[in-house]
Amino acid sequence: MSVAPRTRLTALIVACALFMQNLDSTVISTALPTMARAFGEEPTHMNVALTSYMLSLAVFIPCSGWLADRFGTRTIFRAAILVFTLGSMLCGAADSLPFLVISRVLQGFGGAMMVPVGRLVLLRTVPKSELVAAMAWLSTPALLGPVLGPPLGGFIVTYFSWRLIFYINIPFGLLGIVLVTLFVSDVRESTGAKFDWRGFAISGVALASMMFGLETIGRGVVPREMSLAFLAVGLVGGALYVLHTRLVPRPIIDLSLLRIPTFAVAVIAGTFFRVGIGAIPFLLPMMLQLTFGRSPAQSGMITFASSLGALFMKPAATAALRRLGFRDTLVWNAVLSSFLLALIAFFRPGWPIFLIYAVLISGGFFRSLQFTAYNALAYADVPRERMSAATGFYAAMQQISQTLGVSAAAASLTVTMMLAGHTEPMMSDFSIAFIVVSCVSICACPLAMRMPPAAATELSGHRGT
Repeated sequence: MSVAPRTRLTALIVACALFMQNLDSTVISTALPTMARAFGEEPTHMNVALTSYMLSLAVFIPCSGWLADRFGTRTIFRAAILVFTLGSMLCGAADSLPFLVISRVLQGFGGAMMVPVGRLVLLRTVPKSELVAAMAWLSTPALLGPVLGPPLGGFIVTYFSWRLIFYINIPFGLLGIVLVTLFVSDVRESTGAKFDWRGFAISGVALASMMFGLETIGRGVVPREMSLAFLAVGLVGGALYVLHTRLVPRPIIDLSLLRIPTFAVAVIAGTFFRVGIGAIPFLLPMMLQLTFGRSPAQSGMITFASSLGALFMKPAATAALRRLGFRDTLVWNAVLSSFLLALIAFFRPGWPIFLIYAVLISGGFFRSLQFTAYNALAYADVPRERMSAATGFYAAMQQISQTLGVSAAAASLTVTMMLAGHTEPMMSDFSIAFIVVSCVSICACPLAMRMPPAAATELSGHRGT
């Protein structure tokens, strides 16, 4: 199936912006000790630089759809890149932890606009017959960013300055603004709906509390009681928001979208799958360093292999979906991806390095295919006038599922260590944690099996019965 040059160019522009956002969410993790010394802070206090960014994403992602409808996709996408770049400049110039946190919140606001609005650019400009190929470009940054971030951050801090981690975004951001201005169409939907301020406040408190609680529980960053209190606030806020959606015609997060079967499968099954996959950047580098005796640089290069497979997936995604259809692809590919994830549990220092690379690269290939299928399926049956609401909802769930993945991995590791009486994580502890998250990942299969074989054939081109 041929893809128009304009479609390919638009997808590439959006993918580069999303890669910048995904990379930045993790690139500073290995730089935090160095930054702590520069600010005269305790290293344990620096985690707020990570959580402030993620909380900003969680709070502001839901309002992106309304802004795109009101001001146009190109205008908001370009503004998002500008705000993200400005936030990066301020982060690089920070001379204290409070200044850095405020700058990260601003950066997160720009990132929150880039993720769903970038996807909305494609949905409103790309024909449905080319959507799978376009979405394949968006799966790569989602996989590469979290895995490439830590080793890249460590390299920059070791050989240059931690400030370069943020300044490196400036030329890419400026280039992105120019490319969006020249090549991205400004499409908007006329809407008379007022902004749902009350829903924005309730969902913001609920999402931020839930994200903070999940991010900190079991990691020793704050007292466990505080993490549990934030989780409780998040759950109560979520319940209040559900009640709120019944009282307003256009809520900021439209839960009625889950009545669309294909969207519901992409959101719910995709969340289970991403929880398992989201644990890899947390568990794998730690296992390689603590039990394999690898250096941070060596573990970073091995971890990076788990995303190399994504680079080879794009040509295969369209062919796989055309041959198998969405249902069979999502079912059998989830089984295979979960098996390859579980296989990491059996890694041992004596394994040949080429075999480890083979497992990780294969896993990256099939995970990327799964993400591409979910990203396209989500919008297969969403009416055009609800596309902006769907992109905000879907992006918010992606962000939550990634945090759930890290939390599930950390919780599995902590519980296993406690039951085994280990004060430091052992090989067996990591093995059990990988088995647990792979079991979560495979829970996506029964949900996908409920779809009819002919679901979303307009996108896949599948003509089987």
